[in-house]
Amino acid sequence: MMNDLAQLQTVAGERLTTILELREELQAARVQIHALEQKMKSAQVYRHWRWRQLLKRLCGVRLGITPHYSPRPISFPARYGNPSSTIDWPAISVVTPSFRQGPFLERTMRSVLDQHYPKLEYIVKDGGSSDETVDILKRYEPSLTYWESSRDGSQARALNWGFRRTTGEIMAYLNSDDLLIPGALHHVAVYFHRHPEVDVVYGHRIMIDENDLDVGRWVLPPHDNDVLSWADYVPQETLFWRRRIWDKIGGAFDESFDFALDWDLLLRFRDAGARLVRLPRFLGCFRLHPGQKTSSQLAHLGLHEMNRLRERCNGRPVSYTEISRHIAAYLFRHVIYHRLYLLGILRY
Repeated sequence: MMNDLAQLQTVAGERLTTILELREELQAARVQIHALEQKMKSAQVYRHWRWRQLLKRLCGVRLGITPHYSPRPISFPARYGNPSSTIDWPAISVVTPSFRQGPFLERTMRSVLDQHYPKLEYIVKDGGSSDETVDILKRYEPSLTYWESSRDGSQARALNWGFRRTTGEIMAYLNSDDLLIPGALHHVAVYFHRHPEVDVVYGHRIMIDENDLDVGRWVLPPHDNDVLSWADYVPQETLFWRRRIWDKIGGAFDESFDFALDWDLLLRFRDAGARLVRLPRFLGCFRLHPGQKTSSQLAHLGLHEMNRLRERCNGRPVSYTEISRHIAAYLFRHVIYHRLYLLGILRY
């Protein structure tokens, strides 16, 4: 009897071990299947993106096309660096979130500080980088309102941390690989001063490579609130807003977004009744490089967050066909403005 019981226990133990091993193998198989599904989805998104790129090029669209031409030195009118007016300058608060962008950070910071804006609050929040970032921040500490290098978990958290330490009437953020164009802060301040009814402004974009060379330009038509429900063509590095609209929407970025946080911000501004205006001027430079978040996260996180916003705006999932149909008129206007710019009829 004891032998039979011992045999049963042995058999039961062996079968339990087998079941546990099978469960582990099943879990590993599920992980592999999920990874394959993600790769297939990424490949599908990439193929669709490539087709859209080709169609855009054929139609003359330059939004979303990178780059536009071979690298060339950046040029813009000499008047950009000279304030067009003298006013009681409002305080402008700029926050730069950064993580492992040491090769570009100093150029970003200089593009802000070299504006020589008289009432500037400039805060840099680094996520605990181990490159040359901290040395750069220490070197520029006398010119900064505040800086810190510590783990923050996400770009949205870093921005919220930074903006909680600001008081400026006008607000903006500049990623640590992008640039402001000379005179941008003065130009924005003058426009807000002359147009107290406007809450949010943005401008045209210059695309640059790792060496600060011009590789493309976004010339945008006037702002269209409706197109925001389908796509975000607002160049983030050129975006400025008043504190009053920031406070009205809760005074914070939604930390559940990591890729589309600026699009979410624009939608909340719009839905709160903000008046948004596209200024007829180049205000910032967007850097193209292999390590940038826009490129590395588009196929996975970016697609998910963009679809989430479109579904929120439209109350249901939407197809690429619907998106294309609703942005077609905006892209057509962009083509007209871009061609007028190339012909020298429109001067920015």
